[in-house]
Parts: sequence; structure tokens; C-alpha cells
Amino acid sequence: MAERSFAREVEDLRLGEGEIFRGEGILAITKALLQSGVSYVGGYQGSPISHLMDVLADAKDVLDELGVHFESSASEAAAAASLSASVMYPLRGAVTWKSTAGTNVASDALTNLASGGVTGGALIILGEDYGEGSSIPQERSHAFAMKSQLWLLDPRPNLESIVKSVEDGFELSEATNTPVMLQVRIRACHVHGQFVAKDNRKPAFTIREALENPQRDLNRIVLPPASMLQDRQKLEQRWPAAVDFIKRRRLNEFFGPDAGEIGIVMQGGMYNSVMRGLQYLGLADAYGDSKIPLYVLNVTYPLADDEVADFCRDKRAVLVVEEGHPEYIEQAIGTVLRRRGIAATLAGKDVLPLGGDYTAAVLSKGIGAFLEQNAPHLLGNRPPLPSADAIVAAAPVQKLVEIVPPRPAGFCIGCPERPIFAAMKLVEKELGAHQISADIGCHLFSILPPFNLGGTTMGYGLGPASASAFNVEAGKKPISIMGDGGFWHNGLSSGVGNAVFNKQNQVIMVVDNYYSSATGGQDIMSSRADNDRRSTNNPIARAVRGIGAKWVREIDRTYDVAKMRDTLKAALTSKEEGPKIIIASSECMLNKQRRVKPQFNKAVKEGKRSVKQRFGVDEDICTGDHACIRLSGCPSLSVKHLDDPLRDDPVAAIDNNCVGCGNCGEVAEAAVLCPSFYRADVIYNPTRLDRWMARLRGAVIGSIQRRRNARRVVFS
Repeated sequence: MAERSFAREVEDLRLGEGEIFRGEGILAITKALLQSGVSYVGGYQGSPISHLMDVLADAKDVLDELGVHFESSASEAAAAASLSASVMYPLRGAVTWKSTAGTNVASDALTNLASGGVTGGALIILGEDYGEGSSIPQERSHAFAMKSQLWLLDPRPNLESIVKSVEDGFELSEATNTPVMLQVRIRACHVHGQFVAKDNRKPAFTIREALENPQRDLNRIVLPPASMLQDRQKLEQRWPAAVDFIKRRRLNEFFGPDAGEIGIVMQGGMYNSVMRGLQYLGLADAYGDSKIPLYVLNVTYPLADDEVADFCRDKRAVLVVEEGHPEYIEQAIGTVLRRRGIAATLAGKDVLPLGGDYTAAVLSKGIGAFLEQNAPHLLGNRPPLPSADAIVAAAPVQKLVEIVPPRPAGFCIGCPERPIFAAMKLVEKELGAHQISADIGCHLFSILPPFNLGGTTMGYGLGPASASAFNVEAGKKPISIMGDGGFWHNGLSSGVGNAVFNKQNQVIMVVDNYYSSATGGQDIMSSRADNDRRSTNNPIARAVRGIGAKWVREIDRTYDVAKMRDTLKAALTSKEEGPKIIIASSECMLNKQRRVKPQFNKAVKEGKRSVKQRFGVDEDICTGDHACIRLSGCPSLSVKHLDDPLRDDPVAAIDNNCVGCGNCGEVAEAAVLCPSFYRADVIYNPTRLDRWMARLRGAVIGSIQRRRNARRVVFS
């Protein structure tokens, strides 16, 4: 069950020649693939490219009509390896994944693919996830392009440019026998716009034809001595062919005046932000007209040295706008200028930040600094520097930043992973702290308050492998955690299989929430829902037992904190040899709410009896020590002050965001905290029996309250 459905939008993929296609970047990329005659598409979900996988899944009917094969790959390595279909055959293939996180996984396949080269067009669509909003290490795809000599496209973030880059990418790949990478940042993935569509094309050569007419070319297989010849071919044939194609087809673009004393070279993906920065400085308008010459690199690797030299030759100074570090493009341009004796001053990371997002505000400041040094007259009349009084007036804002506490990311309301770590904290209190290796996924939030668990994270599905070095005799066992998405991605072999083979004495917690939740709720092999197009309902427990795991415990309701606590304690104290595997299962609450809410609202609208559970805190019983909050951390569990003058401390309170998971009460009971939590059943469309029971309860409770009040009057 994906985060959202594109069932309506995918119908626009059928638009033909001359019709106007409107939508967001992800849909435009899909349409461009179909217009390009792609034969097969694969990939692995991950922000900001997850929706591309969801669109392709929803567009199955359209793909089937064209004879395009689509497959959700088990990992990025599996997706990259599928491009081998384009090595021997003139098949156009495309794969997609999340930037360097995925490219790291796929690098082995990409290295071999780039070495042998391709016959058909091979396009790798990367969701570039760089900057302060990123969920991964701050690395760039550019390094992989340079390492394996893959051509890297970085189109301007508008639909026309993105579609053109997809089409150009296939042609560039075929013209140079080289796989091509196309990176789109999060803003490009979700930018809205329009372009003039073309007819979709059926593949010129089909996978069926390839299967029925097998081909092999020893020169494309990566074995010595062919691999040595392939490296020479890269340098002597493919690279020059790529540069020639880029220049001849004018893939890079020039804007602004033809000549000028200064100029700006930028990645294509930075174009919109640069234009807005120039607009702030009064050097461009809202229609894209710039007063400064601009050289836009829609292809950031390889550079067309002649184009670079021609642009810089008459300039006194050139600014390179290159988001991310290190400054690969700036260094390459510097080499071109020095070798050709061009004296233009080169600026870049000296006036722009070394890392972080290049927003319009950041670029405006950096471009302003560059102009201040090299062409101050272009800045014109500028506002005076702020006065001392203005600086003092701004001080309260800084004070506010110092006082207001940070709000780190955390688990969603009702997340089934929250009780797992509450149980872990309870065990920690009894058995002491343990070495905990985390993994990629939602459970990483356990590293942050209030749980403060987990020491390392090495990669998707590598949690148990991260604990391998701790396989020694000791008084404590190491603990590792991974999600069900990571388990099927890499964890079964690299984690559990490795632990079984080496008889590791670690505890492995597999968090099974029915979906690849962190990437948008896509189905995986162990998903509980039936899926007509994929094989689901393959239990994780069966898989781990199938590769030799002996100590396996399943908990099918993670909200049972006491059971979670006892099972974890049993695993940590067991004398049995080999890994102790706990599979903790409950449905992802976000996906559950997406699934259940429409059903519930429909039932209520139709007049059917429906019950919604809500939880609350009895203010008379709550002591106000807030231990429940420290062990739960649920965003819907808060505090409130009472009117009672004898009680200064605020009590716990549950707000209207509660989804009724019951975790707060379970934690309180398992930790022997207090009985202040209660559950209330809100009944919609009650029956006669419900109404009679409500009157009976009201009468009994009212009677008890009247007797209590009468006693108070007597004693007073």
C-alpha cells in the first residue's frame, strides 16, 4: 500500500502528439520514458524518487499496452544488474533509486556495466538527496560518475528540460555505448508545470526478441584482456564521442548577453535558484532574462572543454555554482583554464558555502560577494548597512532561538515501533546498557530522546552485520535492529545468514511493520495484504529458519510491552548457541490509518454501528511524575496544568491526535507506573442495546457519585 495512489494521473500518460501534459516532475519523467521507447524499467524506492516507483506500479495497464516490462527490484544492486539486458541487445532500459545511498549498493554492478559498455540506451534516474533536508550522508552522485566514467545529466528543474534530458540521455548512451545517470533533486521531482507531449513509442526491439535470438560479444564481458581494452575504449572512443554529442546537440545552454566582463557557470539543477538570487540583486527578471552571461551545465560530466574555454575566454572573472562538496566541477574548469592560458579569475567555494543547500537566499549572498569583488558597479545602489539599533532590535529573535528547545524527528503517533524501544528501556534498567547496532529505517528514531538507544548505523539491512565484531565471549550480548524493508533488501544474507554461519551470539530484532514504511509504504515480500501483481505473505520467520536460525520468537502485537520486555530479556539471557532472533510485528500506523479511516468513515456514513477507541488520563489519579512520557515519547501524550491550587505539577494528558493504539497504558502497566490511563469507546450509530447500556452505566456512576458527595457533606 503506497503512500498515495496515482491512478488518476497515470491516465495522462496516454496523451499523444501535440497535447499538453500537466503534472509534476515524477509524472513527466515517466511520460518521457514512454515517449523514448523504453523496453524495461526497474528500481528501488527511496526519497525523493519513491513516487516514481509508485507511478510506474499504478501505470501497469499503460506499460502493458506498450509492451514495457516493469519490476520493483529487491535492491538497487538488483536494479543496476538488470541493465545488463542492454549490454548485448539494442534494448532501452531505465532504473531508478535514491542517489548515493542506492548508488553505493549498486556500485559493483555499475562498475561492470560501465566497463563493458552497452548497446542499447541505459538510463539511471537518481533522486539526488543532498542538503540539510537529506536523510543520508552528505555525498554526491558526481563522484560515482567520475569513478566509473558514467555520463551525468543535471537538467534545469522544469518539465520541458527534464523530459528532454530523458530523451537525450538515451541517445547519448547509445551514441557512446555508455550508461547515463540523470539526477533530479527533490524540487525537480515535485515541481509542477506542463510540456507538449509526443506519442508513446513501443520498444523498437523487445525483450521477447532478445530472448528468442540470444547474442554474446566477448568484447563486452569484463574479463582480462577485454577489461584492459575496455578501459582504453573509455578514454579513446567513448569520452570523445560523448563530448562531441554534447556539443553537437547543444545539451548545455547559454543565457543572458553574449559577452560580459563576468559570467556564471552552474549545474542545470541550480538554474531556478540562481535566477531567483539574481532577481533579488536586481540582475534578472521573473521571465528568466539575466544581465549576466550564464552557462548552464545540463551535463555536468563530462565537461565540454571547448565550451568552457569559449565562455570564459573574454571574462575577467567567472563564478562556479556547484552544490555539494568537494568542488569537482570548479576544479575541472580550473584545469581547463590553466591548460589553455585563460586568465579569468575563478570563484566558487570561496564565496559560496562549502556544503548545504544552495537556496535562493544563499546564492543571492554568494553572488553578491562575487560581484562585490569583481564587478561592484553591477550591484548599483544598495541599502545601507544595518544600524546598531537595528542589530539590538534583532537580538530577541536570537534569544528565542536559544530558549526554544529543538524538535528532533521522532516516531509517528501510534507507531508500532515505539513500544519495542520502551520494552528495551525496561530491560536496560534491569540488565544494564548493551551495545546496540541500528539500521536504516524508522527505528533510527530510537537513537534520539526519549529512548537514547543505538550506537551505529552502517547501511540498509546491515544492522546485524554491524554487530559482527562483537562476537566474543562476554557477560553481555550485542543487540542489532533492522526493519522488514532492510531485511529483504540486504539483511537476510548479510545479517541473519552471516550471523548463523559464524554462530554469532547476538540478539537480532527484526521490526516487521508490513511495508517498506520509511520509503512510502510500498509492499514487500512479507506484507500481509494480498497483491495481485506481486508475491506477498512470505513470513520473515520462515526465511530465517530456512537459512538455519534455531532460536526464533515471533511477537505479532508489538503494543504488548510486557511480552516484548520478557522476550527480549529471555534472548539476552539465553545460553543457546547462535543468534537469537525476535520478529516484532504490527502494522505501520500511518498505512493503517490510510487504510482504515476511509472504511470507518464510509461505515458511519452508511449508518452502520462503528466503534472508535480513545484513551485518556484520569487527572485525579495521575501523580504528575511524567514517567509515562519518558518511556513512551508519543507526540499525542502531553501535559496540562490543573486548576487545583494544591497541585502545582502538570499532569499527563492525551490530545485529539491520539489514534487509540494503547501504547501509553501498556507502557504504564509494564513499567508498574500508575493506573491513571483509561480507554473510552466512542460509538457511532449506536444500537438500542448500546443506548440502554449507556443509560445503565450513567445511572450506576451517578448513584456512586451522589453517595460520595453525600459523605463529603457529612464529614465537612
